[in-house]
Amino acid sequence: MPNIGVYHPIIVHFAIALLILGVIFRWISLSGRAVFTGPAAATLILLGTTAAVLAVRSGTDAHGPVERVPGARQAVTDHEEAGEWARNVFLIMAVLEIAALVARRRHVNVARGALWGSAVVGIFAGAALYKAAKRGGDLVYSYAGGVGIRSGDTADVSRLYVAGLYQQAQRARAAHDSVRAARLFGELVQEFPNDTTVRLLAIESQLHDRNDPRGALASLSRLQAPPGNRFLASRLAFLKADAFVAAGKPDSARATLEQLAAAYPEMQDRIKGRIAQIK
Repeated sequence: MPNIGVYHPIIVHFAIALLILGVIFRWISLSGRAVFTGPAAATLILLGTTAAVLAVRSGTDAHGPVERVPGARQAVTDHEEAGEWARNVFLIMAVLEIAALVARRRHVNVARGALWGSAVVGIFAGAALYKAAKRGGDLVYSYAGGVGIRSGDTADVSRLYVAGLYQQAQRARAAHDSVRAARLFGELVQEFPNDTTVRLLAIESQLHDRNDPRGALASLSRLQAPPGNRFLASRLAFLKADAFVAAGKPDSARATLEQLAAAYPEMQDRIKGRIAQIK
């Protein structure tokens, strides 16, 4: 069978949606109020179980690069074990559904008993599915499992590196560790000197972490927003205004913001509020 690791996120989400609906429909069908939910439940459960089998297989194919990330191995193992357990419970449920389909004409009581058994097993299967999904979420969001590395693309890895440095720098700033924040933002701009957004972050750090408004103004003078780029123009103007205020030049800060308001009249309310804060 070919390597299907790249499709793991898609397959997993299909499995979750199909199986959750299947369990819900099976319980509704036992009430006898909505006839269509019986066949629908069987279809959803069988399709969802097939997707669960493929999800485990694709997860096994995908785990190599993630498992090699320092500190992520145990999280990968926990997720895999939870996924295999969920698959096995749903396989039991699928067997009961098939048994009910086979026995529905000649052995009605047997079929109904199988359906009740499927519904009961579905509760445990749903809990197992939740556990596997939660551990998968932990792997992605707490260990960056697969984020930026699944494709093997250099650009994806670079974006992961940017995100890591940025978040660490922001945490350092929140902890009032200006020295570390400045170092991390400096490292970011050294690695990505041609990224305008990164350069703005470095200038912001120069202003707030290094307390160097004159240096920040000198750096800002070397940046120009392309015509019509309102986002970048406003970012530059607001940062320049902050630097002028920090340098003791409030009039220059107001003039900078007034120029922005003239260029982008739709932003006047926001800009007026910013000007009112200048003392």
